[in-house]
Amino acid sequence: MTQTWLVTGGAGFIGGNFVLRQVLKNNRKIINLDKLTYAGNLDTLRQLDSNNNYNFVKGDIGDNKLVAEVIEKYQPEAIVNFAAESHVDRSIDAPDDFITTNILGTFNLLKHSLSYYKELSESKQQQFRFLHVSTDEVYGSLGDTGLFTETTPYSPNSPYSASKASSDHLVRAYHHTYGLPVLTTNCSNNYGPYQFPEKLIPLIITKALNFEALPVYGDGKNIRDWLYVEDHCSAIETVVTDGKIGEVYNVGGNEEKQNIEVVNALCDILDELRPVEGKCRRDLITYVKDRPGHDQRYAIDSSKLQDNLGWAPAESFKSGIKKTVQWYLDNKIWSDRVLDGSYTGQRLGND
Repeated sequence: MTQTWLVTGGAGFIGGNFVLRQVLKNNRKIINLDKLTYAGNLDTLRQLDSNNNYNFVKGDIGDNKLVAEVIEKYQPEAIVNFAAESHVDRSIDAPDDFITTNILGTFNLLKHSLSYYKELSESKQQQFRFLHVSTDEVYGSLGDTGLFTETTPYSPNSPYSASKASSDHLVRAYHHTYGLPVLTTNCSNNYGPYQFPEKLIPLIITKALNFEALPVYGDGKNIRDWLYVEDHCSAIETVVTDGKIGEVYNVGGNEEKQNIEVVNALCDILDELRPVEGKCRRDLITYVKDRPGHDQRYAIDSSKLQDNLGWAPAESFKSGIKKTVQWYLDNKIWSDRVLDGSYTGQRLGND
């Protein structure tokens, strides 16, 4: 029997990739509830328009009436919550939306999920799962050594990460207080197809193709652990189906890179795939004023997920970044449509 999963924020970057994977590869019925903010893009899911296993519902996870109606109508076996405001720079400039969506929206989703869960038969309760997708940024910043584990104390440093930390705590509380069968994943930096161009990798690809200045924060030595989005989606799927109720699983790519290393790699790949005689894209790199409170280093220990559930990333950074660049070269129409809107490659969140 085909399973039905409710995915919130399924028109965003990670959510969109996850929806495509579940419908096209796993033959699951997906209900996609998405508000379609600036980062939501139905072009990502255009190939599902005539697929009977896909339904799109435009709406906000903070909408009491709508969330209750959607859950009741579709009776999902799982709810996977991607819906979030997610760009740090935007949260610095305008934190209100982050508090509203990431905290109050998650609370509303939990509230209605619990009401639904309580009315299920015992056998269906045993099947039901609520998975909350979070970030490694809730843990704060690391020094030169060490890794974030599932027991690392929370120490968020931006309004974005603080709002995600709050939602993580609410999810935990709904399990321990009410018995809702929840799971949480905290992931490292994602990259891959369909990413909104405010993020580092698609931003650099877009600007480098046009031979525009390539902005790098500070000295470019901030370190992130990079995770190919398809690997993240497979991890979430694994946790939903096999994870232990109430547990947190960190998801990482085991690929630490300085931001400047990432930018250099993108320049070199583009010089190889789209060479222009006499020009080197590394020459376009421009160092700009650092973001306030910019965390120095994130790195994920995903051994719990790998050892307990048998997941491992399929892509290295070298293979994943080349696939990503090729995808953007092959899908310029998608990028152009995104850039036709209000975002045109400017720095977001603070001046």
